[in-house]
Amino acid sequence: MVTAIGNVSPLTSDYNEIARRPLEADQCALVVVDIQEKLLPPIFQKEQLVKNSQLLIRLAGILRIPTLMTTQYAKGLGGTVPEIASLLPETEPIDKHMFCCFGSDVFCSMLKRMPGKRNTVLLCGMESHICVAQTSLGALREGYLVHVASDAVSSRTEWNWKLGLERMRAAGALISSAEMMVYELLRSSGAPGFKELLPYLKG
Repeated sequence: MVTAIGNVSPLTSDYNEIARRPLEADQCALVVVDIQEKLLPPIFQKEQLVKNSQLLIRLAGILRIPTLMTTQYAKGLGGTVPEIASLLPETEPIDKHMFCCFGSDVFCSMLKRMPGKRNTVLLCGMESHICVAQTSLGALREGYLVHVASDAVSSRTEWNWKLGLERMRAAGALISSAEMMVYELLRSSGAPGFKELLPYLKG
């Protein structure tokens, strides 16, 4: 377990203090949740989800942020979609049956073995109100800071996408966007990775 931050509410000064902390690349881990072939077609604004998840994966590669990728019962629901898998050729998906990634011993072990002090989890994937929400809550219980890219997560319905975000925010997760994460982690237009990412930010 990482250093506990306690259970915080958006209305507390603790939550405000956490929200003021800048993201630090050497403290982050990116988790790409269940962007799978048979799950993606009915997802609300699926093109946005894929595009922004790709942006975060590219950012993680540039900044050397370790990335974990999961699938939910791949035998029945298919593998990770090619648009995502192709950006992580050396990352083997962690297949799970529990909706919460923290219900997987393999996932927990791999997250804890990441180099450095990884106390912040960046989340993208689906579905917002099921696997992403439950993973967010699990991470918070384990003492991680959690940032959710609101435009890189979704659900089959807009209603459930929004409810998932509301639940995560109420639990203490910070709700942002893919671009917020990118610009916050890069810090400057003079950063080495900025020009590399710029074409994807303009698109």
